[in-house]
Amino acid sequence: MPIHNDDHHDHDHEDHGDKHDHPHGHSHGHSHAPANFGRAFAVGIALNTIFVIVEVVYGLLSHSLALVADAGHNLSDVLGLGLAWGATFLAKRAATERHTYGFQRSSVLAALGNAIVLLVSVGAIAWEALQRLRTPDPVGAQTIIWVALLGIAINAGTALMFLSGRKGDLNVRGAFVHMAADALISAGVVVAGIVIAFTGWYWLDPAVSLLLAAIIIYGTWDLLRESINLSLDAVPEGIDPAAVSEYLRTLPSVADAHHLHIWGLSTTEVALTVHLVLTERSANDALLREINVTLRERFRIGHATIQFESPGAHDCANKDHS
Repeated sequence: MPIHNDDHHDHDHEDHGDKHDHPHGHSHGHSHAPANFGRAFAVGIALNTIFVIVEVVYGLLSHSLALVADAGHNLSDVLGLGLAWGATFLAKRAATERHTYGFQRSSVLAALGNAIVLLVSVGAIAWEALQRLRTPDPVGAQTIIWVALLGIAINAGTALMFLSGRKGDLNVRGAFVHMAADALISAGVVVAGIVIAFTGWYWLDPAVSLLLAAIIIYGTWDLLRESINLSLDAVPEGIDPAAVSEYLRTLPSVADAHHLHIWGLSTTEVALTVHLVLTERSANDALLREINVTLRERFRIGHATIQFESPGAHDCANKDHS
């Protein structure tokens, strides 16, 4: 007798399988998407689009290949932010008969895409830097400095808009890491430009670019790993599946727990399904409420599907399952 609960962050409400105009009798249409970051995405996309144009124009005027190459990198920022912003809209769409969980998983795909785009673009910068190390070209140092300072202001300002959400949402964290990485690149370009202006060491620009590329790759690795894990329905970071299992197995009315699955519905929401073998033959509503409250408050799992079983039911009906 499967009993489903979708937690709406209301301690006084538990869904015990009641129908809410959903084709399958339970609702997944609510959204926990970070709607308050919509303005941050819009502003970030607008500012970075303008900055791309500025970099291309002044890069051509100063004969700076570095600025033109960075313009291409910042264009990838615009695409990455657009991808992440689009995912927040999709996450708000109501569930359908075909997409019973809605489109919350789109935020996971956006985080993964953002990590891949960032690594590819940084790889392109590293490749260009290696080419320029062999044959350093004279550049307009002052133009590079002023344009890079503008880049610091735009990218750091955009990153700050995502700062508060970077720990609670992997999608927002991807946008934050992307913008912070660009601010770091711009800071390195400023330092290189100042040194070049006084020394004429044109090789310093690509050398600094290589160093920053290595730092960004190191910082992006966790984002890539976590987004891949979420895409593969791994248990989200910060949740101990052994602790969840131990909690369920030690409940007074529970004889055993099996078929336990924990996965991320999105970059912010966690789901759980489990079969519980009861010591008594009747499902206990108080037990169900206790489980859902504890899963929400202790483990941050807000979507739990729990199936109660009578003693011996698992042995008879589920011998072919692990």
